[in-house]
Parts: sequence; structure tokens; C-alpha cells
Amino acid sequence: MLTLAIQKSGRLTDKSMNLLGECGISIQDGDRAKLKAKAKNFDLEILFMRDDDIPECVSDEIADIGIVGENVYLEKDRDINIVKRLGFSQCRLSIGIPKEQKYNGIEDLQGITVATSYPKILRNEMEKRDVEIEIHEISGSVEIAPSIELADAVFDIVSTGSTLRSNGLKEVETLLESEAVLVGRKNMPENVQDLLEDLLFRIDSVQRANKRKYILLNAPNDSIDEICDILPGIKSPTIIPLKKDGWSSIHSVISEDDFWNNIKALEDAGAEGVLTFPIEKMIL
Repeated sequence: MLTLAIQKSGRLTDKSMNLLGECGISIQDGDRAKLKAKAKNFDLEILFMRDDDIPECVSDEIADIGIVGENVYLEKDRDINIVKRLGFSQCRLSIGIPKEQKYNGIEDLQGITVATSYPKILRNEMEKRDVEIEIHEISGSVEIAPSIELADAVFDIVSTGSTLRSNGLKEVETLLESEAVLVGRKNMPENVQDLLEDLLFRIDSVQRANKRKYILLNAPNDSIDEICDILPGIKSPTIIPLKKDGWSSIHSVISEDDFWNNIKALEDAGAEGVLTFPIEKMIL
């Protein structure tokens, strides 16, 4: 059995469970007292834990894999590996200073005191930039530190910046970009590794599908070559003759960005009745 640790509540919980659902894994109702659940159709057990405990849980081989923010993985610094970047729950870890304070560059941070819940990441990133600071480690409510004269600045997770602004701070320097990652223990037994490879295959299929759309359109036959140059498929677009003489239906797969970047060119080439559909899975 493959054992997966995920956050029991918080910003990663729903997205982690949604990912499993998209991978076709159906989860039984968990025993909330024991914080466990099992999959109905995959040899998988889920442990619901505090995110800060997941790296140690995987390192100690209580769980085989876990889903955490990359920031937690780096801060805890356990003997585990990033197995897969999951592409959701993106955030950044940034320096925030009082909004009335001028900022000309990272050299302005030399010698200041910074409050953070991520001292290891902060120390490593500032050393890379040859800036010496004093670190004041606190747990929670980091943004209040400057207003109570506990620190000159803060280093914390930023998504929209609203929390910083509401506490009279402004974001001035991003030191780390983070996202959800799948981490794994080392030296997995062969049967567990096989289950992990199966799970990774499913995740890859879901990720490929999420980044692409199925597109179909109608076009005059004398425009097919031009449209196919704009719309390459996985190998090549599918061309289906229509009942109307001289017209065909063109089917392909395209990324969301490429679609919007090329829609005007498709119209100019004679495309009509353009439709796009979400792709649930994409197996290559």
C-alpha cells in the first residue's frame, strides 16, 4: 500500500483531494478521530496531518509520500526528495517593510531585524545575496512585528499582498517562489514504488489535460494548410470532410495560451464556428 500524507485543513487540502479525484481515485469517508482514509479503487491510504509535520512524517517513513508547499519542504530540510511539482497553490515568500519607508534595493536590508516563521529559508536566501540581517523567529502573526517594534521588516508568504497592506506594510523583495510539491521518502520498496509510478502517470495525464483544450472549427479546404500551420496537433490536426462541398472540420489540441494568441490568425485564415472543450485526461 502507498501511504500519502496531506494537510488536514488549509489551502492545500481541497486541491490535494481534488487532484486525487481527477486521477480517478475515490476516497472512502475517513475516520476523523484517527485522521485516516483509504481509497476505494487504488491501493492508497491517506494520513491527514499538520503541514509542518508532513516532511518529518515522510522522512521517518510513516508515510511514503506527502503533499506540502515547497516553502515547508525547504524550511524543514528533511532527507526527502521532491518527486513532482504539482502546479497549484503558488505563492511567494517576500520581504515586507513599513509602507512609508523608502526602498532602493536589497542593500537597504543590510543590518535590519526581520521577523519570520521561515528562518532557514530567509537565512539561505539572504546569504546568496550577501546581505547580513538579524532574524527574529516567531510563529504566526508575523505582519504585526514592525508595528510593535519587534522587528524592522517581515518575511512571509504573500499571495495577494492584502495582509501586508492591512498591517501598514508593502512588499519590496521576493526571495522565493513556491508551489505545492509531492515529496517522497528514499529507498521505497519495489511494490510501493510501482504504486507511486502509477499515481505519477495519472497526475501527468491530468496536468497535461489541464493545460490544453480540444478545439474544432470549420474551414474552406483551400485554408486547411494555413490553419494547420497555426494549429499543430499532438502529431497533426484531424481533418474531416463536411457535407458542404469544399469545406472540412478541423480538430486539434491546443494550449489555453496558444489559443488566445492565435484566435485572430485562425479567423483571418477563414476559420468559422470555432469551439473549444475541456480535456479531462490526456494520455500520450
